Amino acid sequence: MQNSAGFQRVLNKIEVWGNKLPDPAALFIMLLAFVMVLSWALSGVDFNVIDPRNGQALEINNQLSGAAITQLFSSMVTNFAHFHPVGVVLVAMLGIGIAEYSGFINTGLRALLSVTAKWLLTPMIVMVGIVSHTAVDAGYVLVIPLGGVIFYAAGRHPLAGIAAAFAGVSGGFSANFVPSALDPMLQGISQAGAQLLDKSVVLNPLNNYYFTAISSLLIIGLAWFITDKIVEPKLKGNELDGDLSELPTMEPLKPEEKSALRWSLLSIVVSIGLLFVSTMSPESPWRAEDGSLTAFTAPLMQSIVSLIFLFFLIPGLVYGLLSGTIRSSKQFVEGMSKAMSGMGYYLVIMFFIAQFIYAFGQSNLGVLLALKGAEVLKALALPGGVTIAGIIVLTGLINLFVGSASAKWALLAPIFIPMLMQLGYSPDLAQAAYRIGDSSTNIITPLMPYFPLVVVFCQRYVTSAGIGTLTAMMVPYSVIFMIAWTIFLVVYWWIGIPLGLQATYQYIPG
Repeated sequence: MQNSAGFQRVLNKIEVWGNKLPDPAALFIMLLAFVMVLSWALSGVDFNVIDPRNGQALEINNQLSGAAITQLFSSMVTNFAHFHPVGVVLVAMLGIGIAEYSGFINTGLRALLSVTAKWLLTPMIVMVGIVSHTAVDAGYVLVIPLGGVIFYAAGRHPLAGIAAAFAGVSGGFSANFVPSALDPMLQGISQAGAQLLDKSVVLNPLNNYYFTAISSLLIIGLAWFITDKIVEPKLKGNELDGDLSELPTMEPLKPEEKSALRWSLLSIVVSIGLLFVSTMSPESPWRAEDGSLTAFTAPLMQSIVSLIFLFFLIPGLVYGLLSGTIRSSKQFVEGMSKAMSGMGYYLVIMFFIAQFIYAFGQSNLGVLLALKGAEVLKALALPGGVTIAGIIVLTGLINLFVGSASAKWALLAPIFIPMLMQLGYSPDLAQAAYRIGDSSTNIITPLMPYFPLVVVFCQRYVTSAGIGTLTAMMVPYSVIFMIAWTIFLVVYWWIGIPLGLQATYQYIPG
């Protein structure tokens, strides 16, 4: 009991200190300035590190030079307009806006809550968050806000629902029952790293599938416990003072609502059926050149956000027309406009994040951090299990500064994989360790592009919520996920359960 009280005090201090930080937009302005000054201070220093991307000596690029500053100004609009999370969020929110405005989401959630036990809400939300990875970034703009709405409608604290959903979507990013485009992407990078040492190494795209699928059960169980026993009790002191007037209540469905809901759900089934039929042919335009539907180059995967837009727009419109909540084109546009009106603050934050990420990438500071960390780990020459744990921790630390899973692994795979292969450990095992570290700290770094969006979702219910509030909620998930998941991998390895298709634990030179 004493330990629990002490942990809660630590979380309370994290929340207080975190909320004393400047507004997220101002924070990223300061971080941008810091990166520019630090790059100037470190430019010209020989770090004796080879950049694996080009085989050249790594150099820190001075972002205070005249050329760098003019380049930043000339690309400022492009940095913002082409910043991936901006388009993902805005396009998806247009469709979600219609579904919310018409009452489709409200009615659907009331119907769902009427058949779901309150005690099962947490694992259900976490599971949906995990499966949402199949649709790339859809979970951030879809599942996380719905987590808050569902908990509120069930009489529970909405921020606990947001935390549970965020834990599933982002903290459990490398756990999934369903294969996704992330699997072949990481496998391709791993294979390239392995072939630096052994050209004969070929990895299966689902080389971690068994491990990530079974890990889903671990993450659901852990998140369920953390949400109900640690996070939600702490949130009792966070009074709800946002505009809650339009959120769903547990009133019984009226006959006209039930009828409109049935037809709108049927429209979803028909839409998914039509999409499925259109993908069946080997010559389907939804497929990549190699015939794959799940490759990043496949039009289907590139259209996920657009499909989310339609799969909310269509049932939302059907529900609105049948229930009478949408009677004109003016109301149709008003529903989208209302959704966009709440995105102003998010867009301001995204503008400065886009500039920071651009300058940070151009400076090579993130690359230096990753390479130096890997050098230290290699020099320690620790036992296998400890080395794997070290890779997980190091990846988690680097993840606080370099968000992209593919960019990080592209930097680390050419170092970690040959290093472990020389110690007799397979690329499949190295990739599994990387995925744990990459997932566990996603949820506690404000540098993750979707982190400010989740803060905005929290402020809908608690207007004083800030970076500290969200970080304090998510620290228990991050710490427990990393520790338990690492132990789980070591035990999984000790038992000898296959990591995935054609995967091994040992590397034996061919």
